[in-house]
Amino acid sequence: MVDAFGLIADLATWSPWMPFALAIQQAPRLPGVYLARHTATGPLVYVGMAGERRGQGIKGRLTVYYRGKAAVSGLGEAALDRALSDLEWLRQRVAEVEAGHPRRAASWAQDAIHHADLHISWATTADRETAVALERGALTALASASLWNRGR
Repeated sequence: MVDAFGLIADLATWSPWMPFALAIQQAPRLPGVYLARHTATGPLVYVGMAGERRGQGIKGRLTVYYRGKAAVSGLGEAALDRALSDLEWLRQRVAEVEAGHPRRAASWAQDAIHHADLHISWATTADRETAVALERGALTALASASLWNRGR
């Protein structure tokens, strides 16, 4: 089995892998590409891009996911889809509702990101256009990998 990260390691200078919560603290407010893998040593599961939107860059994009504010796009949607297919995770959410403690969709999306046990690495770029090109190059190199990305 080929390590998917090995296929793209030379495309950019990537940060060290770190747990999602730590990545949010350390991620730059610059455009670039971020990678997610399941667990500290698990498989690469997602490639995403963060542009220059409101000057928040990679940090801003990861924060949106971590707070559950992107349940229907990108990594947030992929994590929620997987959580909803995990019967034990779903049973816990149903038990909360049955106990009279329903929560908002953003809260469930936040739980899904935590449940995914993701570790993050990133590479910054000069601008959005370069980030788009790096993401495209990574996704092309990983065409045969089992990623959570849709529509690639």
